[in-house]
Amino acid sequence: MSAHTEAPTVNEPTIGTPSSVWRVRRDAWDFLRYAAKQLASDTSGPQNSKLQSEVRRLLRVLEAIEMYWAMPGLAFVERLREKAEAGDYRDVLELSTTASCSLPGTQKEGEADQQAGRLRRDGHGLTRDGRPKFEVLVIDDTTGQDQENFKEEMRNRRRAGDDFLYELNVVPSFEDAIVAILLNPDIQACIIRPGFKSTTSRRLGRDLLKFLDSFIDGVPDEAQPVRRILTLAERLADLRPELDLYLMAGVSIERVAGALTQRFSRIFRKDDTLELHLSLLAGIAARHDTPFFTAVQHHSRKPTGVFHALPISRGSSVVNSKWIQDMGEFYGLNLLLAETSATSGGLDSLLDPHGSIKEAQTLAARAFGSKKTFFVTNGTSTANKIVHQSIVAPGDVVLVDRNCHKSHHYALVLAGARVAYLEAYPLDKHSFYGAVPLENIKKMLLDYRSAGRLDEVKMIALTNCTFDGIVYDAERVMAECLAIKPDLVFLWDEAWFAFAGFHPIYRRRTAMAAARKLENDFNDPAYAQRHASQARVLHDPVTRQPVGDEQWLKTRLLPDPARTRLRVYATQSTHKTLTALRQGSMIHVFDQDYGNLNEEAFREAYMTHTSTSPNYQILASLDIGRRQAELEGYELVQKQTDLAVSVSQAIAQHPLLRKYFRILSGTDLIPEAYRQSRVPSPLREGLAAMEEAWRLDEFVVDPSRFTLDIGRTGVDGDTFKHKYLMNEFGIQVNKTSRNTVLFMTNIGTSRSAVAYLIEVLVKLARTFEESTTEMSTRARKSWEGQVEALTMQPPPLPDFSHFADRYRTTPSTPDGDIRTAYFDTYKQDGTAYRTPAQLRQQIAAGKEVVSASFVTPYPPGFPVLVPGQVITQGILDYMTALDTREIHGYNPDFGFRVMAEPEADQHGA
Repeated sequence: MSAHTEAPTVNEPTIGTPSSVWRVRRDAWDFLRYAAKQLASDTSGPQNSKLQSEVRRLLRVLEAIEMYWAMPGLAFVERLREKAEAGDYRDVLELSTTASCSLPGTQKEGEADQQAGRLRRDGHGLTRDGRPKFEVLVIDDTTGQDQENFKEEMRNRRRAGDDFLYELNVVPSFEDAIVAILLNPDIQACIIRPGFKSTTSRRLGRDLLKFLDSFIDGVPDEAQPVRRILTLAERLADLRPELDLYLMAGVSIERVAGALTQRFSRIFRKDDTLELHLSLLAGIAARHDTPFFTAVQHHSRKPTGVFHALPISRGSSVVNSKWIQDMGEFYGLNLLLAETSATSGGLDSLLDPHGSIKEAQTLAARAFGSKKTFFVTNGTSTANKIVHQSIVAPGDVVLVDRNCHKSHHYALVLAGARVAYLEAYPLDKHSFYGAVPLENIKKMLLDYRSAGRLDEVKMIALTNCTFDGIVYDAERVMAECLAIKPDLVFLWDEAWFAFAGFHPIYRRRTAMAAARKLENDFNDPAYAQRHASQARVLHDPVTRQPVGDEQWLKTRLLPDPARTRLRVYATQSTHKTLTALRQGSMIHVFDQDYGNLNEEAFREAYMTHTSTSPNYQILASLDIGRRQAELEGYELVQKQTDLAVSVSQAIAQHPLLRKYFRILSGTDLIPEAYRQSRVPSPLREGLAAMEEAWRLDEFVVDPSRFTLDIGRTGVDGDTFKHKYLMNEFGIQVNKTSRNTVLFMTNIGTSRSAVAYLIEVLVKLARTFEESTTEMSTRARKSWEGQVEALTMQPPPLPDFSHFADRYRTTPSTPDGDIRTAYFDTYKQDGTAYRTPAQLRQQIAAGKEVVSASFVTPYPPGFPVLVPGQVITQGILDYMTALDTREIHGYNPDFGFRVMAEPEADQHGA
């Protein structure tokens, strides 16, 4: 590709970081309206010259941005410039107000039909229309009248009965197309016409230039038209796979259809605009379709006589009641009309779907990139149990992160697995763990290979991303593990990562995207050649046996594509990060052996853990949430990450906030050995920096959440959460540690909410400042001791000790029979309680003390002890140092529940 146009000088407006353009654009239109209002009311005021200068500057900013939007668009900005240059500021005010109200999310008092931003262009401006609207990007270097003729012809194809409205925006080059779909989330379809250029003539900011350089390897020249078209289509699909792609060709389309059909929804001749118009609408309709939500709506409108269970169905037990009519008033009649029993008919069955639920799950599989998707109505805890039970049989070895959600531990008890716990790297200073290094995983697999037990290892379960936002390179983890064990099954707990599939950089680290990437790699002959070359190095040429484990550990392993089977499962709490009612979750499956090895077992596990009375409102919300994710997920995820970064920037720039608070960066959360990019906070440096880190680093930090270090306030995390954030200001957070508070933005976070959070933090910082200023000498010394304890004296995080010998298979491998240990506690007099002091005495005397329970302090929320695990002094030291009010599995009156000694105990369970 030819060289880019050089970045402009600082005085020349340009497009900066793509993730923040939505804010810049919104603010520019709002500020323009404000300036025009002032000028329209007083053209002779003392600020006239400055305001006119500001209007010119804002118009230059909008000219750089609006090229990539059809509405209001570049032509609209040029018209505003003409009005401003003529001094017609009343017209500038009217036009800028109309444009500002057209932006997504804008609300203007008294204009309800503008609240959804549903406007469409007429010949001169913007008019209101109640139908959903979207934009179509046309990549073609046609200019002047030819371009206007094409736009006009497409406008003429519209009909009053169309369900959706769209506007065309034409860009001339490959690079402009990439920039447009990065910046403009309103684009839902792309039309490629073969005459596009390679590079843009626009001046771009450094971040965009760097991103383009890293993303675009090169565009074939004009002598290779089919390859040029395919390359552009592939790049567009890589960034936003939900887009509908169409090709309009002027040559004999029959000759190119075979080579191009796979990449395009349809191919048209240039004069076939009616079919193109209908296809654009049909493509949106396919994503807009919500089969089950629609079925529930239709069911709620049908007159029905209920002679079945569920008195609340149709609202009968509520609307006719003298005492609970307020329930109907609060929740609304539609919710009650939609309630029905799965066995009463009229709607599909979750346990045996053949109609609208099956269709909804198929659409979800398309949206999330899986081969199959299943809805779950009682949370990801149940989703995890379903997957474990369907894959794992008693005696199978499962590798699992000890810090995973408790549902995995209990699922392994139920399945009868032999559990080998993996250790994540500790963040002692902040009292929580990171993620499990790939080297640890490989070493454990190689240890099982050396012990002759690799065939017993069935599955590995990891959390991606972790509660604290540490994200794995799922593709690399799976590839290197499969190089050691080609049939290993993967369960990725993506409870907090459902949104990630709808952003081009996040997506590559999701389980489903990584599985599809590996599948494509395994079908590439060049990949097989690379594997063969590596295999010759990793195996003895005479015996064909693997060389020493050290060589395998330090090599980035490539699996054998001829032997490897991709068996990947992901569980997601849709309700946590996308739109769905509480407990709405999904299981995504990318299992090449699902039909042969797991379909029946999965069905039985699904039957075991799924209620025969599922909540249909949860199912309907999963269906509607999928629609939203496909149509506006990219826009919403882009905004939530940008808002999180804006909080980080605000804290870093405010002197008083900096004194008491600090946002932990990748440098704090990820050891240097796992950060090849060396960028502490990638997205703060720009989209290109984020892309580099997420491509290169073993672990990255999800920029949509931020961990606030509060150690310098002298207040522990639990107190800070409850006393200050929740009780005083009504701010909800999910997780704390001894000296941190985790904040998470989501697709519903607003700029107002972010502003309120910053305002609250400033108020708290002022409170702490005033308090420390007025302290007595004794009080200050006490406060300084609290600060030191929170910042300099963290309790060391305990490693998993080991299972007691009676629950282990061999001394050389770490797995333990957690099921047997769990059910040993059911025996009469099988357990006893011991206080921490008693345990210390027994351990000091050399006695082995075995936990009979899961012991889980909140925070940090992971089991410090599991049934069958040996209790050590280090674990007791950690528990003593914890200052948390909630510890599951620990009785403050009696102490720890342990496996009983032979002699009777008065506290025996």
